[in-house]
Amino acid sequence: MSLRILHISTRLILGGSQENTVLSCEGQMSLGHEVHLAFGPIYGPEGSMLDRVEAFRTEDNRAINAHEIPSMVRQISPIRDAKCYLELKKLIGEIKPDIVHTHSSKAGIIGRAAAWSVYKKSKHRRPAVIHTIHGPPFHKYLSSWKNTLYITSEQFAAKRCHQIVSVADAMSEQFLDAKIGNQSLYTTVRSGMEVEHFLHPFAGESRAEMRAQLGFADNDFVIGTVARLAEHKGHDDILDGLADDLRANPNWKLLWVGDGWWSDRLLGRVRDLGLQGQVISTGLVPQMRVASMMRAMDVLLHPSYREGLPRTVPQALLCSVPVAASNTDGTPEVCIDPAADAPNATGVLFPVGDADALSKSIRWLHDHPDERAAMGIRGRAMCATMFSAQKMINDLEKVYADAMEDC
Repeated sequence: MSLRILHISTRLILGGSQENTVLSCEGQMSLGHEVHLAFGPIYGPEGSMLDRVEAFRTEDNRAINAHEIPSMVRQISPIRDAKCYLELKKLIGEIKPDIVHTHSSKAGIIGRAAAWSVYKKSKHRRPAVIHTIHGPPFHKYLSSWKNTLYITSEQFAAKRCHQIVSVADAMSEQFLDAKIGNQSLYTTVRSGMEVEHFLHPFAGESRAEMRAQLGFADNDFVIGTVARLAEHKGHDDILDGLADDLRANPNWKLLWVGDGWWSDRLLGRVRDLGLQGQVISTGLVPQMRVASMMRAMDVLLHPSYREGLPRTVPQALLCSVPVAASNTDGTPEVCIDPAADAPNATGVLFPVGDADALSKSIRWLHDHPDERAAMGIRGRAMCATMFSAQKMINDLEKVYADAMEDC
């Protein structure tokens, strides 16, 4: 059955949530559904996925219908949020979707409220309302009043949808612990990705070729990070934890893939530490080249303070690159530490914000090359099926069918 689906996302920047959403749109279009995507204004150094959305065409030349919502902003803004609610209600009334699928916190709260208002008032073509949790908006690094506001808002929004999709089991557990909805609302659907791009290199972009392009020698130990240069991503912890190791080992190199609001400050710290010769920062990289950058790494380091399930972790494993990551949110579901389950280990975990433990993790991986290689091989096999975009699309089809039965 062909459906009319409206996805709503706060910002269409380069990021895991947005890539998940765009892949969902493309996959659903390929299944014959009519797909609409609503999003707020795109600005800043993080890049945009709008070009990809606008360029996509199915074999019969159908396109994703893109709708910019002028008042959709990430920050709390009561006046603009009220306008956004009205703009979304109007759009939903015009499109008359079978499914409204919201993503990210702001779009999820306002979008569900708008869709549910239409759902309650309409006698025909009532939309089934679904929300995906890509990461919790409430966390210990926020002020108490903001956490209270977000939790209360999520409790309100959970009563205004038929299904909640989590990208990791940890997301469901955190929301249920905060008394947001009930167990029957939640389903885990892993965030799909284009696994073939990571399993197989493009011509001219093998590991050796990419390392040569980036200026790495054969004996360099490359510690890579793929993330926005922004708050809570942990780049300061990398410098705090590894500065001495880098000075002691000139062949140790950091590869930072990404850009963000903290770029100038972080690269200033690199210069102040005298490490500019050992830190390569690529800035924004086209999505299709991220896999090639990952293959140039010996280890992916992901010290983020908060995530849903970071896409860069399975992406690195798909490239047979083992992981050192902070033990946060859904990360341990993919980065399996030897201490937790030695036969299936795919990486090393360390406590969030612990620069010393970060350093010890990297040193262990450096000193155990055979174990490091085995972790990458195991991770590649595990993630190839678990994170395929097609599996995500198929799983969402079942979620939609269940939600429509509840209408």
